[in-house]
Amino acid sequence: MKVSLFVTCLIDLFYTNAGKATVELLKRLGCEMDFPEAQTCCGQPAYNSGYVKEAKEAMKHMIRTFEHADYVVTPSGSCATMLKEYPRVFQGDREWESKAKALADKTYELTQFIVDVLKVEDVGAKFQGRATYHTSCHMTRLLGVKEAPFKLLKNVKGLELVPLPNAYQCCGFGGTFSVKMGTISEQMVDEKIEHIEEVNADYLIGADCGCLMNIGGRLKRQGKPIKVMHIAEVLNSR
Repeated sequence: MKVSLFVTCLIDLFYTNAGKATVELLKRLGCEMDFPEAQTCCGQPAYNSGYVKEAKEAMKHMIRTFEHADYVVTPSGSCATMLKEYPRVFQGDREWESKAKALADKTYELTQFIVDVLKVEDVGAKFQGRATYHTSCHMTRLLGVKEAPFKLLKNVKGLELVPLPNAYQCCGFGGTFSVKMGTISEQMVDEKIEHIEEVNADYLIGADCGCLMNIGGRLKRQGKPIKVMHIAEVLNSR
């Protein structure tokens, strides 16, 4: 199975280990990996800020970049959601609507791809530790991927996974929300950290690097020993 990796900006710049883990994991599961080097930002920050015209240029570039792909897989529920949004953005555009739909239809978030396409729920991972899982807003509410991460984590040998209280509350990141509404965002992430501490977790696992960056940064500022990890890193542990 040929898979093209959409690595995302945050993984490329800040969480390279999550990108490496994604490639190693999918290769181990029998996928032939391809990395189109022309890929850029999917346009989400500009689009969500109201710069639709400018965002469309980035979207068109991404459509062209992944036109050859059989499957596009990304270790980010948020960015996968944006690619799924392309057909609506280009609705009525004779040249780009069908191309946008073609990209959206073959795009998957990592855990969604493993469970729903590869039909695998046990990747043979081993990881010792007590952890809880943060469900990101875009991945669960917009993309609709809710069960796949838990199905995979349940089969990680040695991992003690405990439920996170009020799991579906936003961590306060929300892209530009955390910049525009910094004080409110800070209160939201503090509440999230309280719930993580409530279950005595040593690790916080997530599937969106924006959330992990937000929560992890706040944990570091508060001097908390809790480590954040992308789910790809856990699933790639041996």
